[in-house]
Amino acid sequence: MAIEKATFGAGCFWGVEAKFNEIIGVIDTAVGYEGGDLEHPTYKDICTDRTGHAEVVQVTFDNSRISYAALLDAFFVLHDPTQVNRQGPDWGTQYRSVLFTHNDQQASEARAKIAELNASGTYRNPIATQVLLSTRFWKAEEYHQRYLEKRGMVSCHI
Repeated sequence: MAIEKATFGAGCFWGVEAKFNEIIGVIDTAVGYEGGDLEHPTYKDICTDRTGHAEVVQVTFDNSRISYAALLDAFFVLHDPTQVNRQGPDWGTQYRSVLFTHNDQQASEARAKIAELNASGTYRNPIATQVLLSTRFWKAEEYHQRYLEKRGMVSCHI
């Protein structure tokens, strides 16, 4: 077994976390904030749209059971990667589509997947997903962790 981490920003982290938790090979998830310049950000801080953080889900996975490429496939299906700074009714930089990669291999696979999707015509507009090196993941407040699961919900979509 080889344990790896992957970090995905695809809008509101509650639904994204719930979807990743359904995938066989995913060992754990945590929701949090990444990509900004404020240390120890809170949900209230990032909702100001001034810290630069995105709402993200950090996925711990067993790469002998699921590949990063398969996680990328799931990521691109569960949100609209052509949207800039929004998903559905949620808008702001914290809802941007972003992949925080943990190594060169992930970055290469992410860029290749975006190029493949853009060339395929799957989406009417170009992919807006950012590919950035993971720097510092700040775990969100406990009440955000497995938010939907704790409330007996499977989705938060309107």
